[in-house]
Amino acid sequence: MKILEAASDMRAQSATWRLAGERIGFVPTMGNLHAGHLSLVERARQRADRVVVSIFVNPLQFGPHEDFERYPRTFEADVEKLAALGVDAVFHPAVETMYPRWPQPTVVRADPDLAARWEGAARPGHFDGVTTVVLKLFNLVQPDVAVFGQKDYQQWRILSRMVEDLDVPVEMVRAPIAREQDGLAMSSRNQYLNARQRAIAPALYATLCRTAEALLAGSPVADALEAGTARLQEAGFDAVDYLALCDGDTLEPLAVVRPGAVLLAAARLGTTRLLDNLLLDEPGG
Repeated sequence: MKILEAASDMRAQSATWRLAGERIGFVPTMGNLHAGHLSLVERARQRADRVVVSIFVNPLQFGPHEDFERYPRTFEADVEKLAALGVDAVFHPAVETMYPRWPQPTVVRADPDLAARWEGAARPGHFDGVTTVVLKLFNLVQPDVAVFGQKDYQQWRILSRMVEDLDVPVEMVRAPIAREQDGLAMSSRNQYLNARQRAIAPALYATLCRTAEALLAGSPVADALEAGTARLQEAGFDAVDYLALCDGDTLEPLAVVRPGAVLLAAARLGTTRLLDNLLLDEPGG
């Protein structure tokens, strides 16, 4: 497995594979890899001859009071996990490689309609940072297919729209949420939870499931969401940022259940913000 740090080396390696007629799969990450990330790698392997994983903690998507400095960096352990899966290359650029001029003067604006609500409202500018770094990574890696996890559903929709709008020649694949045995969506930020908070955290997914059941049984949307929010508060969450039924394409809130609907949720335990979602049309969400 090759570890590439220079942009020119990444471009050259991709060009070599392309000349050989090989299909390139790509999984962008910020490192601190867990089983959820590794499931994305396995999915990429199924769709490509070569697999590249990027490890880059992107400062452009962090707000001034967010956790960029304390975001866990576990590069050596990450490399061991990826090597065991047969990954062909790890792209591990420095901040100076990705952003030679800082602050980054040219930014790709996320679709404002998709980015205005939910995470975009809570984290202004976050999705512009995500969209910019992913497009830069696409330009450097030149993948045929890119795999993203469903857990960050709004991010998935925004990046898919960017690919559509800018005619980026990448097949976008959405992989199901990887969960712990108790249902908690796998996330690098789960390690910030103390023992009490970790015991409460699975109630987020359980609440999504119960809310979906109520909606599909005919409960009015407002009533089901109100009951779900109350259930999260009773379970011990410190705050519920949102529990919403949305159109899966536009992310606009829905007053009635319809095909393609998705339940989105964000709730806080201490300083840790947990995200989850459930697609009403797909078994298991």
